[in-house]
Amino acid sequence: MSKLILVPTPIGNLEDITLRALKVLEEASIVFAEDTRVTNKLLSHFNLKKKILAFHAHNEHRFLEKTIAIIQQNEICVLVSDAGTPGISDPGYLLVRACIEAQIEVECLPGPTAFVPALVASGFPCDKFVFEGFLPHKKGRQTRIQSLANENRTVIFYESPHRILKTLAQMCEWIDPSREACVVREISKKFETYHRGSLLELQEFFKQNDAKGEIVLLLKGNTN
Repeated sequence: MSKLILVPTPIGNLEDITLRALKVLEEASIVFAEDTRVTNKLLSHFNLKKKILAFHAHNEHRFLEKTIAIIQQNEICVLVSDAGTPGISDPGYLLVRACIEAQIEVECLPGPTAFVPALVASGFPCDKFVFEGFLPHKKGRQTRIQSLANENRTVIFYESPHRILKTLAQMCEWIDPSREACVVREISKKFETYHRGSLLELQEFFKQNDAKGEIVLLLKGNTN
């Protein structure tokens, strides 16, 4: 019987991969990857040689039917993203949904994801939170940010280093600039850093300091 297994991959330190993930990758017939070059480097590091096929944001709709057919012809197929858990802010959920509709068994291994360690180490309440992923780049961006002004749960975003200053400036304009926030960079990597303060303080900081690497932005819930 065919099965698709979602395997989380390290978001920084390669030692974050689990023994179970390595075992599944070793047993898999085919690995579907966001970027075949990135995945090939990961597999090579662990001395694994596998057939890797692309499944990413630019081809998921066009190749979805073909991908399902490939999975049905193999016992175990694996889906990975470049870093972290597949399906979180990438098109993996489309493949999962299609597999379920085709009555293909789907399993997801536990493993690395950037927003969980960022949340836990932020100092903000972790019992209730909202994960927003990436904000819209243009249309709907202001509406989305303003809709979160009164959210009383911790709000988590993914953001690009090229847009973090713009995002902080817009939040200062459309939300209370004194709202506590935390910008986390390079989770699980050598230069992992946490910048804490008000939205205004963080905006001023990143005016003077370039942001580099993968970023998680956390906004403390509105308690007023």
